[in-house]
Amino acid sequence: MISFRKKGLLTTVQDFGRIGYQRYGMPVCGAMDHFAMALANLLVGNPRGEAVVEATVLGPTIVFDEPEIFAVTGGDFGPTLNGEPIENSRAYRAEAGDTLALPMAKSGARAYIAFAGGLDLEEVMGSRSTFLKGGIGGLDGKPIQDGSVIGLRAPIDDIWDLEERFVPQELLPKYGDEVEVRFTYGPQDDLFSPAGKRTFTTSEYALSDKSDRMGFRMDGPAVERAAGSDGNIISDGICFGAIQVTNSQPIVMMADRQTTGGYPKLGCVIAADLPLLAQLKAGDKVRFRPVSAATAQAVYRRQQKILDKLEKRLALPEPEPEPLCGRFLIRVNGVEYDIYLEEQYDA
Repeated sequence: MISFRKKGLLTTVQDFGRIGYQRYGMPVCGAMDHFAMALANLLVGNPRGEAVVEATVLGPTIVFDEPEIFAVTGGDFGPTLNGEPIENSRAYRAEAGDTLALPMAKSGARAYIAFAGGLDLEEVMGSRSTFLKGGIGGLDGKPIQDGSVIGLRAPIDDIWDLEERFVPQELLPKYGDEVEVRFTYGPQDDLFSPAGKRTFTTSEYALSDKSDRMGFRMDGPAVERAAGSDGNIISDGICFGAIQVTNSQPIVMMADRQTTGGYPKLGCVIAADLPLLAQLKAGDKVRFRPVSAATAQAVYRRQQKILDKLEKRLALPEPEPEPLCGRFLIRVNGVEYDIYLEEQYDA
């Protein structure tokens, strides 16, 4: 079990989200930075999409009520264990009574804390992610509060290769307060003028303080619509990273985005660059660069290969099967045999 002495600014439970329910009006939700979440889980031996604690800008203070393996990834919050600095992207063992603290973010905006064996919370529609506006998932559908307690589903207090469970720095994204993210055009890019597209791809935008987990509002030059376009479409589906333009200003739709929308979408941030965007704070600067769908797919495959190689290196050995022993009553052709098996050996 873990207890939250301090809640932080916005701390929630997240995983990969509720996949397959957008058609019914249910937002996907989930982690804002999927890559960082996957790294944290692999470091402690969990599946990539296991539920984690997501901290925003100012992190929580957590007390371990039992021994456990954990890891912190994503933005650098200067984490400490019992007041001593620990590294990001490395697995550690906590003893009962130990305190993990994540102060203010030094770089990036979101940190992820994974716990070996997962968090003991109910799944809602196949996910433990917190949907704040819907009040479901996570810890009663709410942000974590001072004094909140979460159980550990199958805690692991020791891993034989603990000292080797880290991610090399060269494999980690370079978070910053000025980033370039790539996007692909469509599906309604024809509703914007050539001048509007040129403005969008050559200008610098700042993340608005009105941004949240639902959408990142960008402050910057207006994106001109094509002649005859009134800025409305028949509502269609919204994906993670979709770039809507409302009142000539772009909004990038994030993890808690609505399922459909009636504003035209100029493009979509590529999946591999969403972590860079998710780690921005209000006032940070971003530029958008168009790429082809083929490039977006190639970059995504490279990113997934990093996770694949890491997963292979950090894979926990399969537990040895319990020897088959005991007393057995076997009937063969109507004849009963009383057998006692002391131990089973492989041939």
